[in-house]
Amino acid sequence: MHALEHILAQHSDQESVSAGDLITVDIDIAGVNDLYVQVIEEFRKMGGKRVWDPQKIVFFFDHYSPPSTIQAAANQREMRAFCQKQGIEKLYGVHEGVCHRVLLDHGLVAPGSTIVITDSHTTTHGAYGAFSTGVGATDMAAILLTGKTWIRVPEVLRVRIEGTPTRAVLAKDIILHVIQRLGADGAVYKAIEFTGSAVQQLSLEQRAVLANMSVEMGAKAAYIEQGDEQVRQVGETDCPRTTWIAKTDPDFVYAATVPLDVTGLAPQVALPGAVDAVVDVEDVAGIRIDQAYIGGCTGGSTEDLAIAAEQLRGETVAEGVRLIVSPASQSVYLQAIREGTIECIVQAGGTIINPGCGPCLGIHQGILSPGEVCISAASRNFPGRMGSTEAQIYLASPATVAASALTGEIAPPYLEAR
Repeated sequence: MHALEHILAQHSDQESVSAGDLITVDIDIAGVNDLYVQVIEEFRKMGGKRVWDPQKIVFFFDHYSPPSTIQAAANQREMRAFCQKQGIEKLYGVHEGVCHRVLLDHGLVAPGSTIVITDSHTTTHGAYGAFSTGVGATDMAAILLTGKTWIRVPEVLRVRIEGTPTRAVLAKDIILHVIQRLGADGAVYKAIEFTGSAVQQLSLEQRAVLANMSVEMGAKAAYIEQGDEQVRQVGETDCPRTTWIAKTDPDFVYAATVPLDVTGLAPQVALPGAVDAVVDVEDVAGIRIDQAYIGGCTGGSTEDLAIAAEQLRGETVAEGVRLIVSPASQSVYLQAIREGTIECIVQAGGTIINPGCGPCLGIHQGILSPGEVCISAASRNFPGRMGSTEAQIYLASPATVAASALTGEIAPPYLEAR
């Protein structure tokens, strides 16, 4: 079995599972964000009175953070009342940040665990050895009631990434290159395992970017095998199951293996409207921008902000450009303050907003008007994703976004050699 199949077998009380099996899986952590107040309504429609285990349920206020509409405020109020009534203590408010990072900050991610959240980018936690996936409101309501969900065991696609990229090439560039190669539908309901020397060179924060954006190819889950050192870096965990490193059997046969070599890879940019329409940054250099965004679950880690600050130090954001920066979580924010990263960004003319998802999906704190152009370190560039359907969004790494903010047009990053 694959490591993910070992996890699913353990959580379904079976000796083994294989691709295509329909199984019922025990859930370790179930998370609901503030876009999904309908989960509570569905729970009640199912006759729910008490949740299965309040200690394994987490609520996050990260999308409307803080609430930008009356309805959003009312939704959060209803969620607070539900948590209080159900004895759910893990309710993380508008100051905490994006759900995926908040789980890590609070020790709720462990290798070998099963994690479901009402957010498609829940694939992120595969970088830490968990089986993690996004679910909808009805499925989540059933999970709150029973602590279980059904899963069709996915085929596993191996993406083997070799080589040594330049320092200007980050995990975001690598995953954009992978998405270009496989296509936006290249891994529908598959699990993607990332292997290879280039992956091993990445930090945990950068590996999470690969797992996070796997869903942009349709992936059900992602996985990066853990070593003891990586597990220690995750930190102490309060995840209900004991930390357990799942290993893939030597004779496991992958559905397919995609080899890639990132030696010599240039910084990448996804063109507006499609995550898989990816080109070298030089191919679009010179396109004028109105906004540059760094933050969220894909581009707001401690390393992402530090790399952006390295570009910005001693420089000034171009006139007419809005540089908006959102740390992924409160802990990231505080560390960036301690390290001087926030001061550097502010002195360069950047605007720091509170941790959350607002600009990424066009809810608030960075909405685009018709005709505007944004270069973003977030995860999606569909029409209307960050505001007007007539705006254009280019996706790139935090380094490329910061460099572009300084020039007022899309530009390659300039980072010193390793």
